[in-house]
Amino acid sequence: MSKQAKIAAGGVAAGIILLFWLPWWATLLIVLGVPAAAYLTLDSGQRRRLRRVTRKEIGH
Repeated sequence: MSKQAKIAAGGVAAGIILLFWLPWWATLLIVLGVPAAAYLTLDSGQRRRLRRVTRKEIGH
Protein backbone atom coordinates (compact mmCIF):
# COMPACT_ATOMS: atom_id res chain seq x y z
CA MET A 1 0.00 0.00 0.00
CA SER A 2 1.41 3.39 -0.99
CA LYS A 3 1.96 6.21 1.47
CA GLN A 4 -0.89 8.24 -0.04
CA ALA A 5 -3.27 5.28 0.24
CA LYS A 6 -2.38 4.86 3.91
CA ILE A 7 -3.05 8.54 4.56
CA ALA A 8 -6.39 8.35 2.74
CA ALA A 9 -7.41 5.22 4.66
CA GLY A 10 -6.48 6.89 7.94
CA GLY A 11 -8.52 9.96 7.02
CA VAL A 12 -11.57 7.86 6.22
CA ALA A 13 -11.20 5.94 9.48
CA ALA A 14 -10.85 9.18 11.45
CA GLY A 15 -13.93 10.62 9.73
CA ILE A 16 -16.02 7.56 10.59
CA ILE A 17 -14.90 7.67 14.22
CA LEU A 18 -15.68 11.39 14.42
CA LEU A 19 -19.18 10.77 13.05
CA PHE A 20 -19.94 8.62 16.07
CA TRP A 21 -18.57 11.14 18.61
CA LEU A 22 -19.66 14.45 17.10
CA PRO A 23 -22.66 15.78 15.17
CA TRP A 24 -22.35 15.44 11.39
CA TRP A 25 -21.82 19.17 10.84
CA ALA A 26 -18.88 19.29 13.28
CA THR A 27 -17.31 16.28 11.57
CA LEU A 28 -17.74 17.98 8.19
CA LEU A 29 -16.08 21.15 9.49
CA ILE A 30 -13.10 19.15 10.76
CA VAL A 31 -12.75 17.00 7.63
CA LEU A 32 -12.84 20.04 5.34
CA GLY A 33 -11.19 22.54 7.67
CA VAL A 34 -7.98 20.68 8.47
CA PRO A 35 -6.77 20.32 4.84
CA ALA A 36 -7.85 23.91 4.09
CA ALA A 37 -5.93 25.22 7.10
CA ALA A 38 -2.89 23.17 6.12
CA TYR A 39 -3.01 24.62 2.58
CA LEU A 40 -3.29 28.16 3.92
CA THR A 41 -0.17 27.68 6.06
CA LEU A 42 1.95 27.07 2.94
CA ASP A 43 3.89 29.98 1.50
CA SER A 44 3.27 31.07 -2.09
CA GLY A 45 6.17 29.03 -3.54
CA GLN A 46 4.96 25.86 -1.89
CA ARG A 47 1.40 26.48 -3.13
CA ARG A 48 2.66 26.95 -6.71
CA ARG A 49 4.69 23.74 -6.50
CA LEU A 50 1.69 21.84 -5.12
CA ARG A 51 -0.59 23.09 -7.91
CA ARG A 52 2.02 22.23 -10.56
CA VAL A 53 2.49 18.68 -9.26
CA THR A 54 -1.26 18.15 -8.96
CA ARG A 55 -1.80 19.24 -12.57
CA LYS A 56 0.92 16.88 -13.81
CA GLU A 57 -0.66 13.95 -11.99
CA ILE A 58 -4.06 14.75 -13.48
CA GLY A 59 -2.49 14.87 -16.94
CA HIS A 60 -2.81 18.50 -17.96
